[in-house]
Amino acid sequence: MENKNFFNDEFMPKMNKIGKITGALGVLVAFVPALVLAVVFGILPKPAALLTAFIAGSTSFGVLWFVEPISYFSVLGPIGTYMAFLSGNISNMRVPCASMAQVSADVEPGSEKGTIIATLGMAVSIVINVSVLTVGIILGSSILSMLPETVTGALNYLLPALFGALLMQFGMSAKGHAALILVWAILINIALQLGLFGWLPGANNYLGILTSVFLSVAVAILTYKRANEA
Repeated sequence: MENKNFFNDEFMPKMNKIGKITGALGVLVAFVPALVLAVVFGILPKPAALLTAFIAGSTSFGVLWFVEPISYFSVLGPIGTYMAFLSGNISNMRVPCASMAQVSADVEPGSEKGTIIATLGMAVSIVINVSVLTVGIILGSSILSMLPETVTGALNYLLPALFGALLMQFGMSAKGHAALILVWAILINIALQLGLFGWLPGANNYLGILTSVFLSVAVAILTYKRANEA
């Protein structure tokens, strides 16, 4: 009970405060290059060009501003969400690291322990990621040029392989749930490839993930209710 009170009364309020501050600072820092161009070099884009760029960008991936936080929150938790959207590489680094940390520690995603373990896993991933990225920026092109073409081509399959491993890891504990969502994901992607949802702007960028996430949530709620009723 004492640990629970500490988590809710001290830990989470402090983390939320830090997360909001660092998030706001991250937004400000993102505009520093534009401010330098405007103030130092006097380069100012025309308002019409800015509006055109914003419309083009928001119609292409603006829906991800809503889909990604909803999709990843159950694994990352509130603190992990702050960290993930500030550090980037969410789907290919942060979510897998948080998930595997929870699996290794045998804690449930979304629980208080799961939140803390996800935070630790992501913190480690960020430190390692930044370190490797620094080396990669300096030596990456020269190292990649030395690798055989078969190896560099195989790197394109890293992300699908990673998510396939995560699906099996979590699916083993809820086989029926995982199988249903997998079938749905395949069907919705076939429908997208056939152009059945072409009337929705940018549907290929979000519809598969969005519907799979909400269907999974609905199935989990129904399963939980049935288990409690039984």
